[in-house]
Amino acid sequence: MDAIKNALIIDGLFDPTTLIESRAWQILAEGVYVSEIYDMGNAGPRSAFLRYMPDASVSNHLHTGLEHILILHGSQTDGSRIYRAGTLVIHPPGTQHHLVSQEGCLALGVWEKPVAFTPTI
Repeated sequence: MDAIKNALIIDGLFDPTTLIESRAWQILAEGVYVSEIYDMGNAGPRSAFLRYMPDASVSNHLHTGLEHILILHGSQTDGSRIYRAGTLVIHPPGTQHHLVSQEGCLALGVWEKPVAFTPTI
């Protein structure tokens, strides 16, 4: 069996222009776009690229499982800290936050379980 046969390979991860132009994007929130990599459904793991336009935000949400966010380009803030390109942020289950990207941002997200959008904290 060819071990590479079923592998998911994404080229150009660190070239934002190539990555943006080579992917299909859907609206997640005003000024925020998502490009799904995989979604196992039924409360399973999911991965996607997130593209924030300048000053765009994602409303408050609760993590029901682990969330891994790798900032590929630009930066985002959760109100307490700015995360710049090259930063990996791992949020444990039970944490919640609201995200804003003043300059715009491109990120890779991996979620163990779906997030639940909640009222502002």
